[in-house]
Parts: sequence; structure tokens; C-alpha cells
Amino acid sequence: MQMMTTLNGRLDHPEEWVPEIPGDLYAEIDRIYDGFDTVLVGRTTALEMAEYWPGAETDEGESAVARSMARKMNTYKKYVFTRSSEPLEWSNVELVSPDGDEAVVAFVEDLRARSGGDIHLSGGAQLARTLIRLGLVDRYRLFVYPVVSAGARWFDEIGEQRGLELESATAYSNGVVGLYYI
Repeated sequence: MQMMTTLNGRLDHPEEWVPEIPGDLYAEIDRIYDGFDTVLVGRTTALEMAEYWPGAETDEGESAVARSMARKMNTYKKYVFTRSSEPLEWSNVELVSPDGDEAVVAFVEDLRARSGGDIHLSGGAQLARTLIRLGLVDRYRLFVYPVVSAGARWFDEIGEQRGLELESATAYSNGVVGLYYI
């Protein structure tokens, strides 16, 4: 899982608390994307992404890093968790509607058993919280913005304490700290 968050763990509506993504942070996110080939995403976030990424790939007004990320996002296999059967207009999208926690676990475990790159949990507050609660996240890459903000938080639904090991920590030009845990 690689996502942005606030100091108090907010993960929803980043447009309310992310003022910018500076070049050094954007370059790191793009580097991380090199390891993925599959994306898990909730429908609301997928709709937002489908509006941006296809055009960003060829938009000369975008930075080289944004175009690089767009090429990757447009190429990756994307599994969109949704209750809707309405198709999503974007390349390599498959809608998935697992019925209950056991089906979610089985779906993710099946993906993990396949060959290929890493699986990226891209977003949707509810999807992220569900996969964390079910113990399906094995690496956390959190970009912590120096702000405290009310909203949906990551870990409210887990029932037990989980110890993590710090892989690295990096400060970025806008005060964001990247924390990588396994």
C-alpha cells in the first residue's frame, strides 16, 4: 500500500489537505510505481483516476514524471472493487465484487499467488481500511503530510495491535515524511 495521509491518519478526500506534490516527492512515487503491475482500487477513486491518467500520458503540459506515471497507470492491470456493474472506461480494468471478507481474502491471495510485479493498493478509503483490517497489507508506504484534519482514518477498524518494522524514512521539500514499513 502506498498512499498519502495526514499526521493523524486521515486518508479520505486528499483534495482537502494535499496542497501540492513537489517534484522530489513525485519522483519517489514514480520510482515506487516501477515495481507494480497490478492495482487494487475502489470505484470512486478509479473514476477519478480514469479522468486524469489517460490524458496525462500525452499532455505536454504535464511534467515528465507525471507522464511516466501515467504510462504506468494506463498499462497496469486494475481491479476495481465495486458493487456496480457499470463498466469503467479505462484500459485494463476488471470490476470485482467479492461478497464478504472471505471472498476478499481469497481474491487477494489468488492475485498474490500469480507471477508478476507487486500489487499496489491505490485507494479508496473503505477499500484500504478493509484490506488493512483483513491483514492483507504487507508493506506500508505512507507519505505523511504535516497537517491534522478530520476525516476517515486508517486503523480504526483493526481489532488487535500489529507491530511493523521501519524500512526507511525520508523527508521531502514540502515537509512530507515518507515512512516505509514492513
